[in-house]
Amino acid sequence: MEMTKQDPEPQGENTVNGFVVVDGAAPFIDFLVAVFDATERGEARTPDFYAGDGTLIHAEVKIGNSLLMVADRKADWPFTPALTQVYVADPQETMRRAVERGATVVTPVSPFYGGYGIARFLDPWHNLWWLFFPAAETSPAAGEEPSWEESAEPGIVYTTLLETMVTLAGPGAGGTE
Repeated sequence: MEMTKQDPEPQGENTVNGFVVVDGAAPFIDFLVAVFDATERGEARTPDFYAGDGTLIHAEVKIGNSLLMVADRKADWPFTPALTQVYVADPQETMRRAVERGATVVTPVSPFYGGYGIARFLDPWHNLWWLFFPAAETSPAAGEEPSWEESAEPGIVYTTLLETMVTLAGPGAGGTE
């Protein structure tokens, strides 16, 4: 096969796209639309005709300029949580909408680094979402290097991630509810 020198992705598409497999793809898509103002590409919605149970084998949702593919998990597929980062303009509103739809706050809106803040939530399907948003940047004093280490003790951004990651399990499987 002869290769061309053009970009590998179609014009207007991203190079990397996530794929989330959940129990209940249709309600998950509704969650994404409500929380992130996502839009589903209706022409991509593909029911699993072979299963005949109404599940989706493929769907596509645009969140901002990114594509997230979605499918229903099959009974013999293991639970696999998605860990997804999304840039948002209003983290408080995004968190409010997520919690209103059954999400659990993992990390409240917190300062981070590089001019950004961070917040995290666990959706009802037990996927972990990182929200990044522009925040007032605090610059190091003249001549100082920026540091990842804020204090001798780990902060909330660190501890909430570690506490949540060890509890991830499928809904109803004894994990974080």
